[in-house]
Amino acid sequence: MMLLAILLPFLSFMIRGKILTGIICLILQITVIGWLPAAIWAALSLNNARADRRNDKLIRAMRENQR
Repeated sequence: MMLLAILLPFLSFMIRGKILTGIICLILQITVIGWLPAAIWAALSLNNARADRRNDKLIRAMRENQR
């Protein structure tokens, strides 16, 4: 998925269900200068999404241990 975020940043957003963000990223990606910021944006967004899932999993596990 990280390779997809770097090579086709807009598609990375589309696959994750962020359609409007994907369209904005595609517009940015169309320009040659905008390709690098679009790829960085997609990679950071992917890492943040993974971190959010890990945190949610940890919170659920902690709540289950309290019971």
